[in-house]
Amino acid sequence: MESSVVLITGALTGIGRATALAFAQEGARIVVSGRHDDAGQKLVAELHALGAQAEFVNADVTHEDDIRGLVDRTVASFGRLDVAVNNAGTEGKPGPITEQTAETYRATFDTNVLGTLLSMKYELRVMLAQKHGSIINVSSTFGHIGGAGASVYVASKHAVEGLTKSVALEVAGSGVRVNVVAPGPIDTDMLTRFTGTDEGKAGLVTGVPLKRTGTTDEIAQTIVFLASDKASFIDGAMIPVDGGKAAQ
Repeated sequence: MESSVVLITGALTGIGRATALAFAQEGARIVVSGRHDDAGQKLVAELHALGAQAEFVNADVTHEDDIRGLVDRTVASFGRLDVAVNNAGTEGKPGPITEQTAETYRATFDTNVLGTLLSMKYELRVMLAQKHGSIINVSSTFGHIGGAGASVYVASKHAVEGLTKSVALEVAGSGVRVNVVAPGPIDTDMLTRFTGTDEGKAGLVTGVPLKRTGTTDEIAQTIVFLASDKASFIDGAMIPVDGGKAAQ
């Protein structure tokens, strides 16, 4: 991965942050994106301390102009785009379907689905011209096994997996690969918000065959592998990293 140019959305916390640090350790040049300048600059300082060339770009994945500008800035800074990790996401408003509204649906789908779609649109315009690139979208185990009390989130992540497979087929043979990683319960702030209580989190873990939450580093290392030439024959795949949940 040395000298590869990597763009990561939703990079300031959790899986995105761990992924940025993992690519830095591989010698990549990195553009991290999110909506908070202070956290973005702090992460860039950490990446610089690891010896990586890195920049932060403030962007909201639900705004098309932001995504266009983010990709343009990446190419202007580093000359190309080799890897894109579309990680920006939200858990939305957990709860039964009878409590969901058009607003909770829109907020969840705008970030998780529209954000992924727009990101791929502009990333692919660069990668197809290069005839080279790897896109890794981030979904969730819930996207293919479902989850009570998470209907809108589940639907959004199911859509991300469908988008990934369809786009992978669209660009197959172009030199660009598109895959999706589906984490299980990972120890992040999002999981804490989603479960609400320590008891809720513990209850979720009981359904994991390995009987623990995953770490952000475990997801990051999977993403680094998928982006590399070691995964050159993996395309249009959904890779579960979930402690065995998908095997149940």
